[in-house]
This record gives sequence, C-alpha cells and structure tokens, in this order.
Amino acid sequence: MVGYRWFAKERANQLKIKGYVRNTSRGEVEIVAQGYNEDIQVFINYLKQGPSRARIEKVIQESLNDEKIFQQFSIRM
Repeated sequence: MVGYRWFAKERANQLKIKGYVRNTSRGEVEIVAQGYNEDIQVFINYLKQGPSRARIEKVIQESLNDEKIFQQFSIRM
C-alpha cells in the first residue's frame, strides 16, 4: 500500500488521534488509535478510502481494553 502509513499519520494528526500505524509480517497494516469516538469514526472513513494509489480490501475495527495512553501518533517499523 503505497504511502498508507503516512496517509494514516497525517489524518490522525489532523483529528488529534493518538496511537500508531505499522506494517505486519502478513503484509497488512495495523493501526491502534485513541481519541474521541466521533473523531475515530471520521478516521476510519478516511482509512477506508486511503491514499490515491492504495488498494484497500477491508478495514476491521476492534475495541481494545488497553490501559496505555499514547502521547502522539507514530509510524512504527
């Protein structure tokens, strides 16, 4: 997915969402996001569209009971 992680980071920063994005060993992209519910829904809509050259097959949303609080949105390697 060409530029997908940078796309996600830019959109997250616009919406003041915290967390991270990373590629998985299966060739997928994983995103953990924290923010207001309304902003998360807008973020998910952006992710479903992706950057112009990306091919998005599906977006799976799960709620996590993670107590970690993120200070920013980052790209993990």
